[in-house]
Amino acid sequence: MADTLSGEVPPREVGRVRHWRRDPARRLVRGFMRLLQLTLLLAVGPAADPAELAARFTPQASGVTSRLRGVSAPSARVAWASGAGGTVLLTTDGGRSWRARPVPGAEALDFRDVDAFDERVAYVLSIGPGEASRIYKTSDGGATWAELFANRDPRLFLDAMAFWDERRGVAVGDSIEGRFVILLTNDGGAQWTRVQPGALPEALPNEGAFAASGTNVALLAPGLAWFATTAGRVLRTRDGGRSWCVATTPLPSGPSAGIFSVGFRDARHGVVVGGDYKKEADAVDNVALTADAGLTWQRGVGLSGFRSAVAHRPGDASGLWIAVGPTGADVSQDDGRSWTPLPAPGCHAFAFAVGDATGFCVGEKGRIARFEPGEPN
Repeated sequence: MADTLSGEVPPREVGRVRHWRRDPARRLVRGFMRLLQLTLLLAVGPAADPAELAARFTPQASGVTSRLRGVSAPSARVAWASGAGGTVLLTTDGGRSWRARPVPGAEALDFRDVDAFDERVAYVLSIGPGEASRIYKTSDGGATWAELFANRDPRLFLDAMAFWDERRGVAVGDSIEGRFVILLTNDGGAQWTRVQPGALPEALPNEGAFAASGTNVALLAPGLAWFATTAGRVLRTRDGGRSWCVATTPLPSGPSAGIFSVGFRDARHGVVVGGDYKKEADAVDNVALTADAGLTWQRGVGLSGFRSAVAHRPGDASGLWIAVGPTGADVSQDDGRSWTPLPAPGCHAFAFAVGDATGFCVGEKGRIARFEPGEPN
């Protein structure tokens, strides 16, 4: 289910830098100091002046003006972004430069989700009713693309996808005749099989997902997954998607309100965010957290507006999360219970780089910003 915005159909010092990069020991120390500084600075709590936080978002030149809704960062150096007008972008230098990697014949598609494994392998998903919902894959850095899923059912509307590994993945869509649409692949997307309706809970009337950032699905190895819906509910599976159950969250729902993003830092601790995209400045019951794998959910407080994406800092066991939306960003250091505004541009989607404290956010008019935890003085 697309959210309707802006009339859319619903949907340097080169020698010094190289010196640091040549010395693995100094790089390791530098990375450790960056993580330590971010942790210490954020530990000042909600009462801190956000301007004092060293963590920052730095705007980058994307070279495009289209709305960007998807972002995936396999590393701090490699990242992919996607959006309206068939836009697909790739950086291999940490965002200093971005290159268009267009999908031939897809100029009218809206790529709301991108999932990448490295600078060569990436998937993009387009949203919309019927044939507008498609999935493509590149194995050569976007030089060529293969169409893996071409929808022919006029009732089907894909919303997002995610992958456990390079072969196993899941794609989700709005419900049809009271049953959710969940597709599984075990061969890298060459074939997609719909989960049988009997293995899924019944959907509420018109229940689906908001295709706002490609983050309403969260996965953990070996076969855990969670799927957040427009009705403020979260489906979960423990067997790689073969069977699903559902739980209710405190987030209210409506035609333009519900859960927009879900994330898990381990098998038990997760966060959902959302709100009403028609009321971007409102933050009423739009965040919830779980400590029991999604069986039950409790309200969090402190988001500073509607939020369309949430992500946990990878590689550690702390409860540090970042949530972004059109009005800015917030940070939590207690697993989503409380939040502090973080100076940031308005964005639709955000992703930490795999195994790194840096990240990227994307938004309106080709906006891309790189998140940095702060450099030591």
